[in-house]
Amino acid sequence: MTLTAEALVSIAMTNPVNAEITLRLPSLGLNQCMLTAGCLFQAVWNHQSKQSPAWGIKDYDVFYFDEDLSWEAENEVINSAQRLFQDLGVNVEIKNQARVHLWYSQRFGGSYPRLQSTSDGIDRYLIAGTCIGLDIETGELYAPNGLADTEQGILRINPKTPQPDLFEQKAKSYQARWPWLRIHGYG
Repeated sequence: MTLTAEALVSIAMTNPVNAEITLRLPSLGLNQCMLTAGCLFQAVWNHQSKQSPAWGIKDYDVFYFDEDLSWEAENEVINSAQRLFQDLGVNVEIKNQARVHLWYSQRFGGSYPRLQSTSDGIDRYLIAGTCIGLDIETGELYAPNGLADTEQGILRINPKTPQPDLFEQKAKSYQARWPWLRIHGYG
């Protein structure tokens, strides 16, 4: 079986938290809003591992894009999201992708380009097969590297973000939760 975008979304929505977040997010009115990262691809790994859909998911990432680069504007969105999702009992991480270049080097080291869209942020995940986002407005899945690595449990470095140390740390953290995942090279 080949993992399709429709199948991934269907599997991800078996996690009631994902379903509820996607239902509520439009009320925030965020530009280029996407549910992204582990809450999507880890649902597939859980499905393949016969785990519950939310098992091992540390947080639920939401990206959006707002030209207002002030911390105050982003913080207002973060606070609104906290109120909106407080009853879910999970950590929803919401980030304006237009601002990432302002804080990335301080937090992770190295430079980070100014992004032009939400999808630019997803394109830069450390692991190629994890570059996945669900467009909240259209329901379309964004997966620039396809879904084969996700389906096959292959963790390979994203050539757009060649940071071997951070890649290895992230890949090993995934492999600790899903031991069947395979790490493919660091460079």
